[in-house]
Amino acid sequence: MAFEGLSSKLQTITQKLRGKARITESDLKEMLREVKLALLEADVNYLIVKDFINGIQEKALGQDVLKSLTPGQQVVKIVKDELVELLGGTESKINFTPNPPTIIMLVGLQGSGKTTTAGKIANLLRKQGKKPLLVACDVYRPAAIKQLQVVGAQLNIPVFANEQSKDVVHIAKQAMSTAISKLNDVVILDTAGRLHIDEELMLELKNVKLNVKPHEILLVVDSMTGQDAVNVAKTFNENLGIDGVVLTKLDGDTRGGAAISVKKITGRPIKFAATGEKLSDIEIFHPERMAGRILGMGDVLSIIEKAEESLDLEEAQKLEKQLKKKELDLDDYLVQLRQIKKMGSFSSLLKMIPGMNQLKDVKVDDKEFVRIEAMICSMTKEEKKNPRILNRKQKA
Repeated sequence: MAFEGLSSKLQTITQKLRGKARITESDLKEMLREVKLALLEADVNYLIVKDFINGIQEKALGQDVLKSLTPGQQVVKIVKDELVELLGGTESKINFTPNPPTIIMLVGLQGSGKTTTAGKIANLLRKQGKKPLLVACDVYRPAAIKQLQVVGAQLNIPVFANEQSKDVVHIAKQAMSTAISKLNDVVILDTAGRLHIDEELMLELKNVKLNVKPHEILLVVDSMTGQDAVNVAKTFNENLGIDGVVLTKLDGDTRGGAAISVKKITGRPIKFAATGEKLSDIEIFHPERMAGRILGMGDVLSIIEKAEESLDLEEAQKLEKQLKKKELDLDDYLVQLRQIKKMGSFSSLLKMIPGMNQLKDVKVDDKEFVRIEAMICSMTKEEKKNPRILNRKQKA
């Protein structure tokens, strides 16, 4: 998972500080050295690390901190505040136009996950009450149009495509007319990418920007590419003028240095983070919540939001009544298991609970829950109501 290595090291450092009744300048220097090494190992840009460490040092060496009754906690707070600022300070939302449709143009290199991300963002915005239209503007990559159509079909979100045309600007303009006639208030353009940044790619994207005038240009970046992700973001911003960044594959990068570096280098906020392969695995990027996760302070607000979005209120009320009557069976357990699965992987949910990151021995294998579900589904109604009737052979 993202930030796993950095999170582990920073939590160890901050845990040492919390317990100190007094902190000397040498304690601070030793702590800052460890933080610096942790950030560099996480693939954070060296210049950013230098500024980050200087910022902490400047605030932490103040007399009000060194003479405080809880200097360790004060320093931990300073580290968190600086980390929040580094990640962007506050969340940055999509700027919707008062005169729809709002046009969101996704750009990036080939393989960064633009097409899947287009579907994920469309799905997320639909949950917010929007009516999105996906537009296939990648006319070069084989099966790119088909891939977007498949994603759209899975989400039941309309896709506009013109397989007879190679004129991307013309396709985008046609899509706008379709969106207006079908009352779609958000248009998401899935543009072509290349294996590397070249003049031809930039010229095409500039033409689309000039003719369609998107309200948001979001750069989709594969976080697993490390510092290359930052270089890509910087080049796209200089050539095209992006409005924000979407980080993909955060579930696969244990370092996470790209996420920490990209905002500082480009001056553009991270707006979304894709955290898994499912089309629901995307979230609005909250710098403060992410900093809390990295430092092991948890992210209770995200858990609440996921619960509100995923859990069935009617089922919860039914469960409450059965709990009072003490009538729970394996069917009820199965319903609850499936509802929690909608919130995401169990391992990712555990990391949002304050303090859970410190329990190094707790290992959660999400595949085990699939096995449990299959076992329950194979039982008869009588066995689900009373598992005690199962014999040893059946249990094996």
